[in-house]
Amino acid sequence: MWPVAAALAGAVVAVVLGFLTFGAQATVAPDRLPVAVAAPDGPPRAMAERIAAQGGGQLDWRITTAEEGRRLLEDKAVYGVLELGQPPVVVVSGAVNPAGTQLAQQALTAIAQAAGPAQVQTVHPASVAGRTAPLALSALAWVGCLVGGAVLALVSARRKYRPGTGARLTQVATTSVLVTAVLAGFAKLWDSSLPMGWDVLGFLLLTTGAFAALQTGLLRLLGVRAMAVLGPLYLLAPAVAGQVPELLHEWYRWLLWSWTPFRFSTEGLRSLLQGTPGAPDVANGVWVLGGLLAVGLVVLLWPARSGSAGEEAEADTPDRVVHVGVH
Repeated sequence: MWPVAAALAGAVVAVVLGFLTFGAQATVAPDRLPVAVAAPDGPPRAMAERIAAQGGGQLDWRITTAEEGRRLLEDKAVYGVLELGQPPVVVVSGAVNPAGTQLAQQALTAIAQAAGPAQVQTVHPASVAGRTAPLALSALAWVGCLVGGAVLALVSARRKYRPGTGARLTQVATTSVLVTAVLAGFAKLWDSSLPMGWDVLGFLLLTTGAFAALQTGLLRLLGVRAMAVLGPLYLLAPAVAGQVPELLHEWYRWLLWSWTPFRFSTEGLRSLLQGTPGAPDVANGVWVLGGLLAVGLVVLLWPARSGSAGEEAEADTPDRVVHVGVH
């Protein structure tokens, strides 16, 4: 019986890992990627309408002016703007998801070349590290905070020690500060030109604090068994959070991408690093990560029930006094 159960467990793990990782990447295909075509009134506007009508299902066109198109790009409402003129100009942004930016640039350049050689202009240009760092730092934040919480849980279980509320809060605060310092150091090591102002450091600290509080809260409730949930969640970072939602299969978009906390930290940090702090994803990230932090702290501060799964019984100490009743 046990060999069959072990084989079944292996098959279930393979299904879960395939769904969370390779499945999301294997089903990538553009589906109504939002882009804009900008043109003044007159013949250029008529050309813009013809381009938008022939976009097919891969691109979702918005017809606008050049000024409005760049505002949409700043707000990350589109992945690229085709400005019709002599010559036509394809405008993309380094503050937007690089996968979506690359696809939009290729598609818009191919369309623009029908009217002549096209120029490509990049606003908020990003270095290789600038494109990589937001997702990498988010994943490292999750792993670093998870290890800190897991070590406390493992040591507590081995020594049959029940950490108090103060000890857990100290662990969350210390882990958040230390991991934030590590992330900032890596960002500067990868690219010394990346800004590390108080807005970036504050967002990183909020991210690590939210992750650490959520993880420590689950470890308190479930004990070491929480690792079975928290560990696989890390796989969502590279497989789903870094993807463009319009490239993901609809099931992955709604079941995974829509709620994973990594995408909020990744895109908010990308905007801050590339000089667009007013982008909506910064505020979204603050609200979501702040909510996770609040939930985690509530779980940590909630009075424990005796016999709960995550609470370890304290070991009997040698000098404990045992009261014996005499009848």
